[in-house]
Amino acid sequence: MEDDAPVIYGLEFQARALTAQTAETDAIRFLVGTQSLKFDNQIHIIDFDDENNIINKNVLLHQAGEIWHIGASPADKAVLTTCYNKSESYCFLLSLAPFTTSLCFSFFFSSDSRLVSCAAVWRMPSDWETGSHESPDDSAHNPQTLELLCRLDDSAHGNAACVLWEPMGDGKRVISLADNNALLWDLQESSTQATVSSTATLEGKGQLKFTAGKWSPHHNCSQLATANDTAIRGWDLRTMSQIYCIENAHGQLVRDLDFNPNRQYYLASCGDDCKVKFWDVRNVQEPIKTLEEHSHWVWSVRYNHSHDQLVLTASSDSRLILSNMVSISSEPFGHLVDDEELSEGEDNHQEDKSKEPLKDSVVSTYEEHEDSVYAAEWSSADPWLFASLSYDGRLVINRVPRALKYRILL
Repeated sequence: MEDDAPVIYGLEFQARALTAQTAETDAIRFLVGTQSLKFDNQIHIIDFDDENNIINKNVLLHQAGEIWHIGASPADKAVLTTCYNKSESYCFLLSLAPFTTSLCFSFFFSSDSRLVSCAAVWRMPSDWETGSHESPDDSAHNPQTLELLCRLDDSAHGNAACVLWEPMGDGKRVISLADNNALLWDLQESSTQATVSSTATLEGKGQLKFTAGKWSPHHNCSQLATANDTAIRGWDLRTMSQIYCIENAHGQLVRDLDFNPNRQYYLASCGDDCKVKFWDVRNVQEPIKTLEEHSHWVWSVRYNHSHDQLVLTASSDSRLILSNMVSISSEPFGHLVDDEELSEGEDNHQEDKSKEPLKDSVVSTYEEHEDSVYAAEWSSADPWLFASLSYDGRLVINRVPRALKYRILL
């Protein structure tokens, strides 16, 4: 049973920001943000034609700065957020007025500029979708510009690291992580206004900074997980208070987090210790599973939205790995099992050999990249398709092997 070949798309600039267009459930679409210091940065809208195995693109200008993080609204497919760097220069004016003349001489002195990390909400032009397939080359040569809806900047709270949309929400709430602050924003007036409704602050010794976060789709979207240095923390968004802490979750910096979409207490993490760990946040003393398949920093971990045994990990070793973590999934015995059934019927399952959990395994290692793979995302329209992005601007679209797909479905 032959699998389809991967489809590769090359961007002109370096890139590390990737997201699926969450609100689009019919077309297979991804958004990519570029990182260029010399030229205007861009948002590439990537449409994948599954039948013909080809990519259609549209390019929008993001003139605000190089993009470090991108997020798509779960309710409006034309709305997105970015975290980006911009340069701020400071200058002062010195005027000299000679005593013998009415002339005035002015001199500008400019100090060194500094980079500031900002966040904003944007809207795509109204006609971006209608013209995207007619002349895709024109969009690259004459790109349209994103419309700024509102900024999520609050200089008092520091530099923005990422913006998280409320999962399955109406697109009216986002969380931004800025230095050691988590800010919950309410978006109003069609996202043109943003107000901070509540905040949480990371307290402790030294200069603490959030490096990653994930908004849980469970518990009525009232919980948030964050990473700072080697620790993982859980937060109750109703009180903005800490509810659990995993100290030294990884031996080095924690890079990314993701919640299991079907098991409300299960959380995956990855970091610079080359490991991927799976946690039950009810008992955080030890991870329930650890993967050590990568040979360098692991930047991204993603659960499949429908079949949570499928987990993607992306690393600086230039590889993308698809793992089948069936033993800790919601279908460890080949059918859907909830947490209560697992705990109550554990003895019976162990007695019955036919009901033993299936073995975890590495399904496939993808090596189409030649640079650090910073991001991996599942399609929101097709649960068997995913994209990965490396720093050299290479986007690769792959599919779950057919044999595994049919084994899961049948």
